[in-house]
Amino acid sequence: MQLNKLSIINYKNIEAATLNLSAKLNCFIGHNGEGKTNLLDAVYYLSFCRSAFNPKDSEVMRHEADYFVLEGDYTTDNKDKEQVYCGMKRGSKKHFKRNKKEYKRLSMHIGLVPLIFVSPADATLIDGGSEERRRLMDVVISQYDTPYIEDLNRYNKALQQRNKLLKQEEEPDATLMELLEMQMAEYGEAIYKKRAAFVEELTPVFQRIYQTICENREQVSLEYVSHCQRGSLVDVIQRDRAKDRIMGYSLHGVHKDDLVMKLGDYPIRREGSQGQNKTYVLALKLAQFDFLRRTSGNNTPLLLLDDIFDKLDSSRVEQIVRLVSGDDFGQIFITDTNRDHLDKILHGSSFSYKLFSVEGGEIKEKEE
Repeated sequence: MQLNKLSIINYKNIEAATLNLSAKLNCFIGHNGEGKTNLLDAVYYLSFCRSAFNPKDSEVMRHEADYFVLEGDYTTDNKDKEQVYCGMKRGSKKHFKRNKKEYKRLSMHIGLVPLIFVSPADATLIDGGSEERRRLMDVVISQYDTPYIEDLNRYNKALQQRNKLLKQEEEPDATLMELLEMQMAEYGEAIYKKRAAFVEELTPVFQRIYQTICENREQVSLEYVSHCQRGSLVDVIQRDRAKDRIMGYSLHGVHKDDLVMKLGDYPIRREGSQGQNKTYVLALKLAQFDFLRRTSGNNTPLLLLDDIFDKLDSSRVEQIVRLVSGDDFGQIFITDTNRDHLDKILHGSSFSYKLFSVEGGEIKEKEE
């Protein structure tokens, strides 16, 4: 997949920008807080119908504005043209269109433009709660498996309804409670199977990439943990119904799944340095890219790399530069505060690239 042209109006601190992009590498240079990450977030929004950072759509609109518009002109790997449009007025719902035709459901759009976004916020994958690591799995699987999104939505709906019953003062209706538990088990087990298959396939690729970046100095592993591994999920959920009633929410189910991330034999959150943590997350995201490239039909994902070189030693930077410069990666968007690392990528390479400066929300193409 390739984003040829990006138009932005009133997105975060970017008042207006129209960019004609390189098919391979697009570099955005600027100081912190100038709008580089906001630009990458606009590209992310056109893939996922939402911001990577702001849960409310009203928060992505420029403060002084009463609407925002994003538009992307794409070419698929099969040379088909795709146009994606999103517009929203303050106080009303957003409109998402593919080739001028509005979607009935936003979930129908997910996967059209596959994308992996690597940013400093990914540190929460290691030091944050288990919901961050579940989201990591869900974001990739949902891009190539639409029924997975539907199973997730149905599971969460049944979970919310069950939690509502558990919070009631009066004894919940037993038939309704059992029905919701059976729904949670049905959709939960489908989710579990797909997450387990994903992690099993992802792990060796992740380990290989990590070994390349650290030059075989460290060993890493991933372990998927789920209540589904304890037996029939409906039995696991129903076993602790009395305890759930006391707590007022559901203690068991795939909404508690986790990924145990290890460096050597110990959790990386306890053992890892800043550089090791950053390498771990980056290797994980690049492995996701590889997975998505092989599973999302004929569309190579876009790769967004936001400030990835900070806190890494020179040998790790050199290995990452080598990796992303290779033929396995398609169109890349990369930000940095200075040109040093980018010049290393560009030096000796024959692929096309464009440089842009970002200052106060203004984006200008730089002539070499």
